[in-house]
Amino acid sequence: MIRKGLMAALMAVTAVVLLGCGSGDVIKVGLIAPLTGDVKTFGESTVNGVMLAVEEANKAGGINGKQIKVFSSDDKNDPTEAANAGAKLIDMDGVVAIIGSVSTKCSLPLADKCQVARIPMITPTSTNPKVTVTDDGRHKEFVFRACFTDRFQGQVAARYAVEELKAKTAAVMYDVGNDYSRGLAEYFKQAFEAAGGKVVAYESYQKDDVDFSALLTKVKAQNPAVLFLPDYYNKVGLMAKQARQVGLKCQLLGGDGWDSPAMTEIAGEAIQGGIFANHYSPDDPRPEVQNWVKKYQEKYGQRPDALATLGYDAALLLIEALRRAPNAKPDEIRQALKEIREFPCVSGNITFDAQGNPIKSAAIIQYTATGQQFLASVAP
Repeated sequence: MIRKGLMAALMAVTAVVLLGCGSGDVIKVGLIAPLTGDVKTFGESTVNGVMLAVEEANKAGGINGKQIKVFSSDDKNDPTEAANAGAKLIDMDGVVAIIGSVSTKCSLPLADKCQVARIPMITPTSTNPKVTVTDDGRHKEFVFRACFTDRFQGQVAARYAVEELKAKTAAVMYDVGNDYSRGLAEYFKQAFEAAGGKVVAYESYQKDDVDFSALLTKVKAQNPAVLFLPDYYNKVGLMAKQARQVGLKCQLLGGDGWDSPAMTEIAGEAIQGGIFANHYSPDDPRPEVQNWVKKYQEKYGQRPDALATLGYDAALLLIEALRRAPNAKPDEIRQALKEIREFPCVSGNITFDAQGNPIKSAAIIQYTATGQQFLASVAP
C-alpha cells in the first residue's frame, strides 16, 4: 500500500506541474531518499509526506503563481549514491533546494555537497549532529533539519530509563560502522551515566551481521535492567527476536530508527513492550496531529509514521521559505529558513537554533500487541 501510494503521489505532483507549465513557471526542488535497499520503507514514507505537502501547495496556487516541480532520486541508502544524486540535482536539474536524505550516512556527504554549492538542504530525518555542523562546531549555513538530534533523543531515552523505568543498569549494542547507531549509543551512555546509572555492557557489531546471539548472551550475563538498541528497524527486529530466544528478558529501549510498519513483521511478539523515543505519535491528541493523520489515511490508506510526518514537515518548512524568498534564489531561501520562528508543523512548532536544528519535544512510544501506544511527550 505504501508503494502504491508513493507512485500515485509522484504521478499526481508531476501532472500538476507539467500541465501548461513552461520552464519559467516552475520552482525546481530536489528530493533524495532510499526507495530501494535495506531501509526502503523509510524512503517510501518520507516521499509520501513530501509529495502530499507539495501537492497541497500547488493546488493552492503554488509560490507566487509558480508550481513546485519535484525532481526525485533513489539513493539506495548508499552514501556514494546520495552524493551523486545531489550533484545531478544541482548541476544538471538546476534545483534551488534539496529535501533529503533520510539516513545520516547519506545526509553527511550530501550536506557537504550542498554547502559547497550553496544550495539549501533540509534533511527530514537525519539526526546525527554532524549533518549540520563542521568538525570544529560551526553551522553549515545551507544545511537544516526537521528532526531533533541524536544528542537530544539519547538524553530523552536515558532520562526515561532512569526516571520512569527506575533502571540502574543498562546494556548497549550498536553498529560500529553506522554514524547514526554509533553516535546515538554514545549519547545515551553519557546521559545514562550522568543520571547515576551504570552501563554494564557496551557491545558493537558490523553492518552485515544478522546473528547477534553471542553478543546477546554476553549481555544477558550482566543482567541489565534495560538494553538500548540504537539502530534501524531491520536490525532491531532481528535483535529483539534473538534476545528473547537466548532468554534475555530486560526492557528493550531505542530511538527513532525503530519506527516502521516492518518492525513487527520482523520481530513479531518479541518487540512487544519495547519503548523508543520518536519525533511524533499518531495517537498524540493535538488537533494538528489528528487532522494530519486523517488526511494521510485518506490518501494512502494507513496512518502516517514519523518518517512521513517529518517528510511533510520538511516540505512545509521549505515551502514557507520559498514564500518568503522574493525570487526563490538559494541565498534567499537559506536566509528565510534561518529566520523561521515558531512555525507550526505536525511534529511541533519549529524554530531553528544556531546550528540549523529545530527546538521541539520528543514522543515516547511503546510497541503493543495491536501496534504502538503513545506514552508521553518530553520537552527539550
